[in-house]
Amino acid sequence: MKISITEVAPRDGLQGMSNPVSTADKITLARRAAAAGIRRIEATSFVSPRAMPQMADAEDVLAGLASLDNVTLEALVPNIRGAERAALTPVNDWVCFISATESHSQANTNCSVDEALTRIEPVIELARNHARTPVAAIAVAFGCPFEGVTPLEQTMKLVKSLSAMGIQRIKFGDTIGTATPRQVKRLAQALNAQNPEIDPVLHLHNTRGLSLASVLAGLQSGITSFESSIGGIGGCPFAPGASGNVATEDLVHFLHAEGHETGIDLSQVIETGKWLEERLGCSLPARLLRVGPIGTVTPLNNAKRARG
Repeated sequence: MKISITEVAPRDGLQGMSNPVSTADKITLARRAAAAGIRRIEATSFVSPRAMPQMADAEDVLAGLASLDNVTLEALVPNIRGAERAALTPVNDWVCFISATESHSQANTNCSVDEALTRIEPVIELARNHARTPVAAIAVAFGCPFEGVTPLEQTMKLVKSLSAMGIQRIKFGDTIGTATPRQVKRLAQALNAQNPEIDPVLHLHNTRGLSLASVLAGLQSGITSFESSIGGIGGCPFAPGASGNVATEDLVHFLHAEGHETGIDLSQVIETGKWLEERLGCSLPARLLRVGPIGTVTPLNNAKRARG
């Protein structure tokens, strides 16, 4: 099965870093991901620089990626001000962010869910006017730090509203890493039954070690698009306790081991993860940065003969 992976480290991975990351390093990270065969990259965010200083260089990052061939560039475009900035750049997919719960919506955007839906309407309209593709990302689609497990009906209500706006690609965010395989299967079943026109993307976090199990559940349910972050960096700054995204290294390794095609060179992704560790000056959570892929062998040098 051919699987699509969106690399989110340049945006979701770096947005919460306390120390500034240079524009040059962001561009290099995205370019290295593209060189490894990743065809979708969430490059930046058009949020207010005051609210998210790490993303203040959005235009410069996208200018540095404009020459990439056969790569779809995505950016978070939260409101009409961000949309007006995005329209002046080469970014193709405009990601409109919305929360599945009222509490997270207030914490993240200081408005209700209904107000958030109203807020993204002009973004969608402007995207179409500029021949760009509007995409939706539903945060806390499976669980909320303030309200607990998110009822499936609540998430599906948002899907219905977004579909009515003409959105076809929706990212389902496991913002705090509570999604279970059962939840993923139930979501896929509901989408197939109620909104088969939707192209779902799973955005999973590995907070509780369930991300790859949930990926498998998604695959078994027909979902073929996933998001991940090189090194496993990232986490929602408005969700207490949220840890990093599922690591691209670990996800690609898992998919290849299961016989799926990604078009991605795993060794190049691992090398990029090691490069990112050096640039950030810290160890990253991706398991493949600590151990080699399945099949890696250690030379048997000077080994003592086992005694029976």
